[in-house]
Amino acid sequence: MGMTMSEKILAKHAGLEKVVPGQLVVCPLDMVLANDVTGPPSIKEFEKIGKPVFDKEKIALIPDHFQPAKDIKSADLAKIMRDFAHKNNITHYYEAGRVGIEHVILPEFGIVGPGMLTIGADSHTCTYGALNGFSTGVGTTDLAVGMATGKSWFKVPEAINVKLIGKKPKDISGKDVILTLIGKIGVDGALYKALEFSGEGVKELSMTDRLTISNMAIEAGAKAGVFPFDEITKFYVDTRMKKSYEPVVADEDAEYCQTVEINLSELKPVVALPHLPENVKTVEELGEIKINQVVIGSCTNGRLEDLEIAAGILKGHKVHENVRCIIIPGSQAIYKEAVHCHWIDIFIDAGCVVSCPTCGPCLGGYMGILSAGERCVSTTNRNFRGRMGHVDSEVYLAGPHVAAASAILGKIATPAEL
Repeated sequence: MGMTMSEKILAKHAGLEKVVPGQLVVCPLDMVLANDVTGPPSIKEFEKIGKPVFDKEKIALIPDHFQPAKDIKSADLAKIMRDFAHKNNITHYYEAGRVGIEHVILPEFGIVGPGMLTIGADSHTCTYGALNGFSTGVGTTDLAVGMATGKSWFKVPEAINVKLIGKKPKDISGKDVILTLIGKIGVDGALYKALEFSGEGVKELSMTDRLTISNMAIEAGAKAGVFPFDEITKFYVDTRMKKSYEPVVADEDAEYCQTVEINLSELKPVVALPHLPENVKTVEELGEIKINQVVIGSCTNGRLEDLEIAAGILKGHKVHENVRCIIIPGSQAIYKEAVHCHWIDIFIDAGCVVSCPTCGPCLGGYMGILSAGERCVSTTNRNFRGRMGHVDSEVYLAGPHVAAASAILGKIATPAEL
């Protein structure tokens, strides 16, 4: 029996010819990641080990959750990371004007790529599977050990084959694809499994779509969400990565525990209702749900294509008088390009507020906290109770098409309703 993409990456790193689901392996790591929430406790545990960092080139420290610092506590967290990065000469340390959302800038800077094995003390580290790598979130102690030894242990996951067929309609994005999938299998449908994507429909997805989909693999309980390497991947990676890489291809006789088919042609704009990402319905099923806020950004949908979609819909319109619309570019480069494309003009003219790159409201940090009874349509990745503020507020997850249209109409809507 052949191997899946995930199995091939883990087998190669473990120095084995073959691995099987359930097998425990110890692997050298290509990249270790932490942010300003998870980095400080990881550093505290690292100091107990009493060893130097294993490789200053293979550690990325990115204070993005509460930065620029919103208060003294967040400033203290950033200082812990800054001092550690300077003390250990960490190459990939990004803050202030160089900062961006970690899962946006690591692919953007060419730090992660095909065939690589990455761990991060953040659950959405699975984003990099879009580039044909295996990446997954870990706890702070595992991260500390990873920074000291350059290794981590893994239980080889079973894999679910997500077969994509058909052609993607213009009003559908990767967010609709992953929400539809989570709606089918549930938030525990891929628990400790790898989601591996295949089929002719893969070529319909831009790299932005793929990064969005892999980012939310964890919302189905998955350890990773891995895409095959193709011309779209190659172009994206070759224009960013300076080092060589080795893509992986699933064997034709690879064994999957389940196959889920999604016909892209049949997809409609969807929303995940409170308070779980699996609570998915098409917008046309909802009736009128009035809203108070829209957030377009995050590690899920803060990329250039997301802003382009939003700008195209908001152009010539005004944000509804009862709605606050917050736009958050995922990186400084994205922000700068949006300025050059005059999308920031469009956002401001429409009545949006544009933030510097930050995770901000996604985790209830700042820049858009909800009060009791308020509803927000957000392109972020989680809508748990109290996620964006008060426990009696509500978050509706959607893609940039629905988010922008909803901001204009003051209710959950699609661009077709404008």
